[in-house]
Amino acid sequence: MSIPYLKSAIRQFEMYKKLGEGAMQQIPDDKLNWQANEDSNSVAVIVKHLWGNMLSRWTDFLTTDGEKPWRERDAEFDNDLSTRESIMQKWNEGWQCLFNALSSITDDDLERIIYIRNEGHTILEATNRQIAHYSYHVGQIVYIAKLVKSGDWHTLSIARNQSKQYNDKKFSEEKGTRHFTDEWLNKK
Repeated sequence: MSIPYLKSAIRQFEMYKKLGEGAMQQIPDDKLNWQANEDSNSVAVIVKHLWGNMLSRWTDFLTTDGEKPWRERDAEFDNDLSTRESIMQKWNEGWQCLFNALSSITDDDLERIIYIRNEGHTILEATNRQIAHYSYHVGQIVYIAKLVKSGDWHTLSIARNQSKQYNDKKFSEEKGTRHFTDEWLNKK
């Protein structure tokens, strides 16, 4: 049985969305704007950048360039989101735009050409590009959250020094294919 590409891509996006949310939930409100230094970004800034990118890339993506004339990319790096609510509003709005766009197409559309900064990409290529981009920034959010939480971090993956126990459990189970179960997405 083959898994349609879009189903797989959507699951990847859902996984990174949940990973980012799991990290942000652990950050106190007053640390969402924390920056390691003036050249680094806060979680709030990364969310704002992802939001701007998602809206630009996925709004009317079949008919307009992914770099919209109304996008103000440089302003995305201003650290001006002051509340968790405003940060989460941007986070959810960006992801919703992405999921709405992907739900409007089928795997038959993957070879269609769309444009980002006047450069043609198949929808498949553009989707892969965004998976890589978003996972990069979600990784930054997780790293910042770990720095902020220090020793009070609750892992979002296999706990440190727990690989053997995790592998023992996995290898004690019946062999099978993942097929993108919701096991990870439902982890708390």
